[in-house]
Amino acid sequence: MLDIKYIQENKEKIKEAAKNKNIDVDIDLLLKIDEEKRGLQTKIDELRAKRNELAKSAKGGRPTDEQVKKGKKIKEETVVFEAELKNIKINFNNLIIQVPNVISDDTPIGKDESENKVIRKFGEPTKFDFKPKDHMQLGIFHGIIDTEKSAKISGSRFNYLFGEAVMLQFALIQFVIETVTNQSIIKKLADNVNNPFDKPFIPVIPPVIVKSEIMKKMDRFDPIEDRYYLKEDDSLLIGSAEHTLGPIHMDEIINEKELPIRYIGYSTAFRREAGTYGKDAVGILRRHQFDKAEMESFIQPEYGQTEQDLIVAIQEYLVAKLNIPHQVVSICSGDMGKPDYRQIDIECWMPGQDKYRETHTSDYMTNFQARRLNIKYKKTDGKKELVHMNDATAFAIGRILIAIIENYQQKDGSIIIPKVLKKYMPRNIEKISKKN
Repeated sequence: MLDIKYIQENKEKIKEAAKNKNIDVDIDLLLKIDEEKRGLQTKIDELRAKRNELAKSAKGGRPTDEQVKKGKKIKEETVVFEAELKNIKINFNNLIIQVPNVISDDTPIGKDESENKVIRKFGEPTKFDFKPKDHMQLGIFHGIIDTEKSAKISGSRFNYLFGEAVMLQFALIQFVIETVTNQSIIKKLADNVNNPFDKPFIPVIPPVIVKSEIMKKMDRFDPIEDRYYLKEDDSLLIGSAEHTLGPIHMDEIINEKELPIRYIGYSTAFRREAGTYGKDAVGILRRHQFDKAEMESFIQPEYGQTEQDLIVAIQEYLVAKLNIPHQVVSICSGDMGKPDYRQIDIECWMPGQDKYRETHTSDYMTNFQARRLNIKYKKTDGKKELVHMNDATAFAIGRILIAIIENYQQKDGSIIIPKVLKKYMPRNIEKISKKN
């Protein structure tokens, strides 16, 4: 959420951001309601002051009949104004939470994903001297992916992983945790993007259920139709570890010397994928349940964007180590989220689809989430200020498994294990081969 004072001082900038993000919100109405709210509060404060003065003027603590009459009238007026203020505050709060974050100067202005901008590329699309199979053909061939049994048992958009697919999943988790907890690797990547902090990430296994009120503070409650809502508990299943990592320091004041605080969370995530009927229904790209390693960072405002640069550098490092062709994409205004100030994605080459698909995202929210979560830090001069927050994908397991299976397939249908993952595979398995 943006500060109302900031909105007052940057009205046109906020209107432009809303327009560019395709968000319909009446900024003028918000400011009018805010003015009414402040006016009513002033009246209430003045009436309370009058009542206090009246109480003080009572001789011996015993008010006269005239003073009682005046006090009663003031109280009645105050009650009326307080009721009016309560309604205005509801309207104000309902409107201000619709206001989007502003966008960075380097964010492309565009209406939808077709206007996202490729910043750089790694490698060339994988070439084969045979017709490549997609991940489901290979998964079924090796008996490592099954969506038919899961459809009978759990419904559509669920899957079973077996054997080497499971081994690959945990090899990926070992690889990412070993990477982001390695201070020397973080330092090297931080130096490359002029980030002054080499602090490694703290591994976390977070809860997968979050209260509705917390998701609203995170501005991740909507679209509610895409969430799994637990009505009896007024809670939701998380759609990413970010949803319970982001609030981890809610209502806290962090000492500046502790910043940045960086977490790597691993969890199962759940999404209804509402509105995607028929889209990516085959395979494991778009599932209701999936596992994911997510990065979350809390830092001083002046380093917020540089922190995102480091996070993107980590993402690129991870995918490059897997030797998977990919491209880094700057997400345009119309395709980014309401809380986002700047969004960068990585798209990996998927031979089975003959195109790049999004596997990683990085969201820099400035203090948009921290304001409602009330996460502050204490500066060395004693002043308190809201932290800036970043969250980003380390690995969305299903998607990166697709990229590995399809890019590393061989003519005989076997799948080579990426070199960087071999040491994490049981029995040093180097290849997924057809079992007799």
